[in-house]
Parts: sequence; C-alpha cells; structure tokens
Amino acid sequence: MKQTLYILAVCLLPISMHAATHEVTVKITNPTEMTRNDVPVELSVTDLQAPFDVRSVTVYVGNQEIASQADDLNGDGRADEVAFLLDMAPSAQTEARVVLCDTIVTTQRYKSRVYADMLIADKSKRKKKKHAPINSISTTNGKLYNYLHHHGPAFESELVAYRLYFDRKQTVDIYGKFNKGFEIKPSGWYPNDEQLAQGFGDDVLRVSGSCGVGTLKGWNGKKAIHIDPVLERRATILAYGPVRTVVEMAVKGWKYGDNYLNMTCRYKLYGGHRDAEVEVLFDAPLGNEVFCTGVQDIKGSQSYSDHKGLIACWGTDWPVNDTIKYAKETVGLATYVPSQVVVSEKKDKSNYLYQISAPGATSIRYYINFTSMKETFGYKTPEAWFSYVESWRKELDNPCRITINPKN
Repeated sequence: MKQTLYILAVCLLPISMHAATHEVTVKITNPTEMTRNDVPVELSVTDLQAPFDVRSVTVYVGNQEIASQADDLNGDGRADEVAFLLDMAPSAQTEARVVLCDTIVTTQRYKSRVYADMLIADKSKRKKKKHAPINSISTTNGKLYNYLHHHGPAFESELVAYRLYFDRKQTVDIYGKFNKGFEIKPSGWYPNDEQLAQGFGDDVLRVSGSCGVGTLKGWNGKKAIHIDPVLERRATILAYGPVRTVVEMAVKGWKYGDNYLNMTCRYKLYGGHRDAEVEVLFDAPLGNEVFCTGVQDIKGSQSYSDHKGLIACWGTDWPVNDTIKYAKETVGLATYVPSQVVVSEKKDKSNYLYQISAPGATSIRYYINFTSMKETFGYKTPEAWFSYVESWRKELDNPCRITINPKN
C-alpha cells in the first residue's frame, strides 16, 4: 500500500530566523459584469519563482490574512500549487500578497471548507466499525472495490459530495444534501435511520454502468467503455483543505486500442462550490485516441445541450435497489467540456456524451456539476437547472485574469 505526502500548513509571520520567505503580489481581475463568489485562484509555484523549495504559504488581501494552502501534487515533498478563494465584484480588481515559506509551520489552522476521506472497510462483526483512514492505495488486480468503505475516495464541500469508484468503472457518484454542511465523516456516505431523521442527505443517483456525472470513458465506436484492462490502479487524496480538496484516480498500462496509456484523472473541489474541475493527465503526448464523457441518462430524463461542450440532464429514479426504504430522487447533472477538444456529440444506451480528443496534448480539462432537488439551497425545476448551467458555462469561459508581480 502506497502512502502519498500531502501538505496542510500555514506559514505565519513573523517566522523563525532560519526560515526563508519569498513574496509576490498577485493581481486578480474579474473581466465580466457578474458578481463572482468563491473564485478559485490557482498559482503555479514555478511561476512564483521562489528561490527555494516551497512548503507553506500565507496570503493577505489588504491587511487581512485569508485562508490558503500549498499543495504537493507530485509527491516529492515540495509544493507545486498555491490556492485560495476570493469574492469578486463586477469588473473588480483585487491584489493579494502571497508569502511563500520553505518551512512547514502548523501553529494556525483555518476552518476547512472541504472534507475528504478514503477508508479501508472494517469487515468485523462488531457493532462499532473502525474503518482505517488512508490517503493512497494501489492494486494490480483491481479487486479492492469491496475492501474500501464507500468503495473509493469521497470528498465534499458545504454544498455537495462526490465519490469515485475504485474499479474499472471509476464512476463519479453523488450525494445530495438538504442543508449546507459536512456529512461524509459522520455518515460514512451511508447515513443511518437516526441521521436521516435528523435531516442528513444521502446517495441520490444509481449510476450502474453509466458515466454518472462526468466520468471519463473510452469509446468503442458504439458506446462508452470502462477503463480496462490496466496493469495498475491507484487512488490518492492529495489535499484535504482548507480551501480545496484534490483527489486522483490513476491507471498504468491501460490497453486502449493499439496503445498503452498511463493516465491520471485529477478532481479538484473548492469550498463554496458544487462544481468540480477534472484534469486528465497523460505521461506522453496523445495520438488520435478518442475518449468520451458526459452525464448519465436517468430514466425518463430531460436533456439539454448547447452542442458545443455543455451537456446536462434532469431526471428522477430510485438511487438504490431498495425501493421500499428509499424514495425516488430527482437530480440535475451537467458536464462542460471546452469546445476545442470536442469531436462530436453522441448518445448511447446509458449516457448523453461528447466524444473528445486532443492529439499531441498531455492533458484534457473539463468540469462537472450537479444538484439534488432535496436541497433547500438548490434548483427545483429542470428549467432553473438548465438556466444555471448556462451561466456556469459562461463563467468558466471567462475566468478571472491573474497577473503575478514579484516584490522588488
């Protein structure tokens, strides 16, 4: 079992005389007339040009320190990205002072706006199960699905929760909430009767063999296919907050057509967000491989497409096979793929899909989103959901501009 280092630390000033710091000013501009809340700001540590290995960060807006984190994304013990969140007024410009540090300092923690876990399932007969937390696991036989509690990593913001199946499906599954808050740790994804009576949410989608919401799949010319066969599978939680969680599903030696692919699907979920970013990384430039992604065709669902990369649906079905204890759930799903990687729009038996391809590239980025009608803070009609996802697409197409200015 592999273990992956993650960083959750804040570099505080004043700091030890033995610690090195490097300061930059970052200018963030909202190019739209939209008010934007909890705008993710991601900074490459390479672009920040610190003359040392970065291990923590402090961010100030004006004189106020705000929550931030420095994440090690490749497991080498050094931070690769800095992340924080900002609220932006229409056409506004904000400056943030970013102070990088070569030392991990943990004397202050911010209140986390995300949560993530992955647990080895306790298969004993005792009443109180003790599931062991892990942050990385790999297998060469692909049969660990039933040995992981909730079958893979789970992660959530205050609004929504996702889980990723640790098997050949790698399906993105969803958990809907009545109220904003964190539920995965106390419920373990499976709330008991007492928790349900208290107003806990629950799994709201039976994904079966579909792509759920935005799972990357292969394409065999007629339908989406699972990521199989492979030489190795790995699941890793790279960041646990406080601003965002970063979770990966990776495979080595995926026999896809005539090639063997090493591929990592990286999911980023920020505090205050119901949408997640999916970055698919390859260790070598792609050829003419065609993949697909989209949303599940829920039985009797209504679908919506802009035919350029946005696909959404709204439907109602039982979320699990138990139709006595559980009621039907109504959800809205959406996936947005930038048009430059879209090949064509497809429909198979289980999904509304886009074929995607990126010859010569080593990464593909797209976005996933969902709502549950049980939400007291969400969307109650297909019309409201489809209108929202159009606005969401426009916001993604017009990101805030970032300018980095090293301190003289």
